Amino acid sequence: MAELKIPDDDQLPSFIRSAEKSKADRRVILDPSSPSIRSIARVVVVTLILVAIAGYVQSVISSLTYLFFLVVLSIFFAYLIDPIVKLIRHPFKSAGIERFMPRSLAIVIAYAIVFTGVGVAISNIAPRVIEQGKEFGTNLPSYGRAIQQRANEMNQRFDRLRIPDEVQLKINEKATSIGENITLTLGSFVLSSAAFVPWLLLIPVLAFFFLKDVNLLRLGVLRAFPAGRWRFRAEMVMQDMNTTLAAYTRAQLLSCLLIGIICTSGFYLFGLKYALLLGILAGIFEFVPLLGPATIGLIVILTAAASDDPRKALYAAIFLIILRVIHDYLTYPRIVRGGIHLHPLAIILSVLAGEQIAGIPGVFLSIPIIALLTVFYRHALEHHGRRGLLSGWIEEDEPTVEEPA
Repeated sequence: MAELKIPDDDQLPSFIRSAEKSKADRRVILDPSSPSIRSIARVVVVTLILVAIAGYVQSVISSLTYLFFLVVLSIFFAYLIDPIVKLIRHPFKSAGIERFMPRSLAIVIAYAIVFTGVGVAISNIAPRVIEQGKEFGTNLPSYGRAIQQRANEMNQRFDRLRIPDEVQLKINEKATSIGENITLTLGSFVLSSAAFVPWLLLIPVLAFFFLKDVNLLRLGVLRAFPAGRWRFRAEMVMQDMNTTLAAYTRAQLLSCLLIGIICTSGFYLFGLKYALLLGILAGIFEFVPLLGPATIGLIVILTAAASDDPRKALYAAIFLIILRVIHDYLTYPRIVRGGIHLHPLAIILSVLAGEQIAGIPGVFLSIPIIALLTVFYRHALEHHGRRGLLSGWIEEDEPTVEEPA
């Protein structure tokens, strides 16, 4: 009887060898004890835990939104006052007589300078702004009717162009809803801002203690870390956080002032009604990245379109587009001076996420929070390395080497 000869692996057809190899790979992948399954399960568990923590944090932030927003605004205000405090103390520090100008006294002098300047500016500008604001609020319904009239005029032009009725109807509905949405948005914004006004009185008080005890707060945080490289790394992280927040706060303040002055001057030049009110709103809305300028631009264009000369809307649109290009690509990068590096897409997503989590305060706080997260991530990369960050969660399968028999 002939002996049955089993062929070697290299003598088998290629499709049989590939099928056997794929079966072996599936057995390894589906094995619960394999490193790949353990790594995937670990990543899934960690993701679920992070989602649960994020939901809990969102509920806490929603309940403490105003308090959290108040503390953050106080920190921003402290960053704005800090350069003046350092400027006041610098001559005494250079002469070695720093004890004659303690930090508390320098803060009080800085407060006096700032509030005096703000008071003088408000006393000169506030009456006209209040008058224009009352007139603007009174005329909002008439602006809605004017926009509807412009839509009807466009409808007549569309009739001459033989545009389909469905397209005309959608355009008319959109034009009508824009005026109503602007009215509702402005009303809700004014009401929410008015509810927050009493809290604003606490901002200078909290900022005073932040400025006065900044060194004590820094040392308290550092003592929470063990001495050595951990404390050194914490010191580096805090320095970068301070640089980032200072750059963002001062850049936003300068941007608001610059945009407010330029827009007010431009609106007066074009003969727009409520030029002072719209210019100040443009400066305030500049603090909200991307969405703020877009909102004020829409308000200005619609206000100009409802005026006697609709061509002013075109002039205002061209003016705002040129201003945005020059500011976003030339002026603002020089103001920030490398303090924050965020892609425009990251800014848009962070602003939208902040609005969903915490409403209007979330919109204001989204950019600095994302900037601080990038600081932590950069230091984590420097400390652990890119592979070191994932080494605890993702395990690579080591190739098995068969020992010769």
